Amino acid sequence: MNRTRVLIMGAAGRDFHNFNVIYRNDPQSKVVAFTATQIPNIEGRLYPPELSGELYPDGIPILDEVDLSRLISEFKVDDVVFAYSDVSHEYVMHKASEVLKCGSNFKLLGGEKTMIKSNKPVIAIGAVRTGSGKSQTTRRVAEVLTDAGVSVAVIRHPMPYGDLTKQKVQRFATIEDLKKHDCTIEEMEEYEPHIDRGSVVFAGIDYKAILNKAEKEADIILWDGGNNDMPFYKPDLFLVIVDPHRPGHELLFYPGESNLLMADVVVINKMDTAEPENIATVKANIASVNPGATIIEAASPVTVEKPDVIKGKRCLVVEDGPTLTHGGMKFGAGIVAAEKFGATEVVDPRPWITGTIAETFESYPDIGKLLPAMGYGEQQIKDLEATINAADCDVVIIGTPIDLRRLLHIEKPSVRVTYNLKETGRPTVANVLEPFTK
Repeated sequence: MNRTRVLIMGAAGRDFHNFNVIYRNDPQSKVVAFTATQIPNIEGRLYPPELSGELYPDGIPILDEVDLSRLISEFKVDDVVFAYSDVSHEYVMHKASEVLKCGSNFKLLGGEKTMIKSNKPVIAIGAVRTGSGKSQTTRRVAEVLTDAGVSVAVIRHPMPYGDLTKQKVQRFATIEDLKKHDCTIEEMEEYEPHIDRGSVVFAGIDYKAILNKAEKEADIILWDGGNNDMPFYKPDLFLVIVDPHRPGHELLFYPGESNLLMADVVVINKMDTAEPENIATVKANIASVNPGATIIEAASPVTVEKPDVIKGKRCLVVEDGPTLTHGGMKFGAGIVAAEKFGATEVVDPRPWITGTIAETFESYPDIGKLLPAMGYGEQQIKDLEATINAADCDVVIIGTPIDLRRLLHIEKPSVRVTYNLKETGRPTVANVLEPFTK
């Protein structure tokens, strides 16, 4: 039998999931390679035999997407499967054009075909863009469920940046577990806030095996989606966050628009800081494509531990890395705090950036006067610390989901910004969760 030769384009997340649920045990297909992009240093590895299954005793190479055309030719690829997210529709079709030029089929796998069905109720949280406010919404959902006496297992979208074999199934119940699993800053930012609130978090690579373990511990599975990807599990309730700071993006990005179309509940976040005309645009777009969705209006007000430290000072603002890079945001909670609490200047970090941080600015030249908290590996963390300490500023404002001071030695005065979801009217998150809390 001639097996269909498949190449999966990914970024160490959706690509592995699609392989596991669609291709791993399919004798009619042969996945010849993964390609990698978006995340630094995830190419040049092997999807190991321990994960790839009996049909792939030697594992599967993970190669740089920059060589896509050559790889299609070299591996005689029949089908190219696009499997990463938070990219524009135009970007996807440019990739499709390259694939079609090479003579291969270009495929997008449907959400339904890749969703695993749980024997427990599943509440999924997604977004139309990275940085919309998914994390605080997920925390709010977990809070409502827990307060109602419902046990929750949070399953987080994958971030397998380390040893893939060791990351098959991961369970995080304590801060010490983060150290045990050698978590990056990006992982800590997503796991730690849940742990601080008493929730157990699961993540990894094999999401069927992860689900089997989580189902034994909880009444409800809470899918904490990342990078505006579609859920890996079939949701009984799907909440999707939209961002009026980027009006129109809810219809222009993949698979964010798909998430919006599938949503049972749409959360319009940042109502307190968005322009009224932008809010109106977002509402009109929701109504045009998903008029039956329940709408929750919300804000994410920022708080600072010592606001007086900011007033009248020149501030270096460190923001969430993915939000500023492929998320395309020009500001985050740190900038909001700088303006709110009277900073005289936001210091441009570029004169002091070093190493891998400089490479990030080269890849994303429109970041602006902000420092993205890039922490995908040990070297990036070292370079981030060096950049912060070299910068000529009075105060460092930390706008990341975790307190970077636990990981970095910051030699300057610093303050941390925190933010949580706050509904501004009705219905509320508690209202839409009532069927799951009675």
